[in-house]
Amino acid sequence: MGLLAVALRYLPAASAQEKNHILRDTLDNKLDFSRFIVEAHGFLPVAMIITEPALGSIGLALAPMFLQPKKYTPQPGEYIPPDITVPFAMYTGNNSWMVGAGRMGSIPKAQIKYRAGIGYGDINLDFYRTIAGVERSFAFGIKSLTAAGMISKKINRQGMYVGVSYLYMSTDLTPDFSGEVPAFVSDIEMDNHTATAGILLDWDKRNTIFTPDKGFRLHIKYGVDDQWTGSDFSYRRVNASLISFIPFQDNWVGGFRAEWQHAFDDPPFYLEPGIDMRGIPAARYQGLTTMILETEQRYDFTLRWSGLVFGGLAKAVPKEESFADAETIFSVGGGFRYLLARLFKVRAGVDVAWGPDSFGYYIVFGHNWNR
Repeated sequence: MGLLAVALRYLPAASAQEKNHILRDTLDNKLDFSRFIVEAHGFLPVAMIITEPALGSIGLALAPMFLQPKKYTPQPGEYIPPDITVPFAMYTGNNSWMVGAGRMGSIPKAQIKYRAGIGYGDINLDFYRTIAGVERSFAFGIKSLTAAGMISKKINRQGMYVGVSYLYMSTDLTPDFSGEVPAFVSDIEMDNHTATAGILLDWDKRNTIFTPDKGFRLHIKYGVDDQWTGSDFSYRRVNASLISFIPFQDNWVGGFRAEWQHAFDDPPFYLEPGIDMRGIPAARYQGLTTMILETEQRYDFTLRWSGLVFGGLAKAVPKEESFADAETIFSVGGGFRYLLARLFKVRAGVDVAWGPDSFGYYIVFGHNWNR
């Protein structure tokens, strides 16, 4: 359980000698990493069990999260997130693995935000296609070196940012099944380079980037792959998402999510838009267009402990189908959260979820909709 197991060790009431412990909150004497992060320049020791069904349903990820609060006085109503640096490594039950590092930060005086990351991995995934009226799965090993960067600038007093991004991937695919490679996989898709240059709009009014209690985020991105970007492919892609958090009561927060993705022309099959919801294995449902509607309702029983339920509907529309003919996919589930760092509004916990033909359990740090 990683952090959750540690949390349970510290939940009993603190003795007088323990009240000043740096891993206890001065408000309620419960386990809390806020003082450790601020006073000792520490980190959140994120050690998580990977439960993604598409990756074997079991695995371990280590990702110590270093948070650096900004020494900047925000304007009234303005939220300035801390800078975040995360090295990470993972290994899963189907022999998938990945190592890398990422950073997310800002320059408040210049009203600039940025992100950067690099990683290398060998991921084993099943992809599904309907051939001659029968749905089949095809397993591939995907070795990929990935590097990404983004920078954006605030453009108005309402907090909108516009920016540019770049994503580079060098990918090598190996079939992990008997028989011929199916027709939907071209030769260039087996060993290639993709390079996406993008423009984006980001309007983030959440009260935290970790586990929001109120606010919304609108994110729209348009990406281009072409020879001039350094890609072996030529296609376009649009992603648009809106998430909103409404505090219906002091201890009841309703979350709502709408997301739409569309790819123009012919992207590599493994980069086609897919449905990303708890209870749905990664890459299980893909299409040139995907749409998701989801809600999550969180109820705080105490300051520290919360329960939640969630559910959603989605469609993945292949190139040869219409939206009306595409299958409607559902997902439902529930879980709990523990408030790990009160000053940063960081919650972590466990979810269980059911899809049309699958079940999964998930260790969630922050919020499941974070990107």
